[in-house]
Amino acid sequence: MYFLAEQQAPRLGETLDNYIQRLRSGLHLSQQQLATRAGIHIQSMGKIERGQTQRLNQKTKTGLASALSIPIEYLDAVLCGQPVSTVEKKQFCPKCWIPGTNPDPVWLMQRAKYCLTCGTTLRTRCRNCSEAITDFKHRFCPSCGTAYSE
Repeated sequence: MYFLAEQQAPRLGETLDNYIQRLRSGLHLSQQQLATRAGIHIQSMGKIERGQTQRLNQKTKTGLASALSIPIEYLDAVLCGQPVSTVEKKQFCPKCWIPGTNPDPVWLMQRAKYCLTCGTTLRTRCRNCSEAITDFKHRFCPSCGTAYSE
């Protein structure tokens, strides 16, 4: 079962334990299953969900983010008690993107710089006129007419 992006994002004022429990139950996973997928010890998972842990090391954050299919930034936001800034970064892989379709969500992450499939640098602007990408519905740049994909 997959969540929509709005359902995955932490809610305002949500604590780490509530956030992890909400996502885990939404995916119909037990604590043991989530701990195994995340590569962390079951006792650590229990501490997180009981609210006894308010800090996570990078390995735990990476494992949980992967197991819950969320960006690490969501966990960082919950841990800091700050809202998640909406990802407005419009970028795509000029080799993998199929024009007229939505880009891969991984490309839209704030830290993403390269395509995970082919390694190409992600593009945020037209290669000809350097106009910023504003919409993924179009195949061509509205300013100069150059095709977005290669």
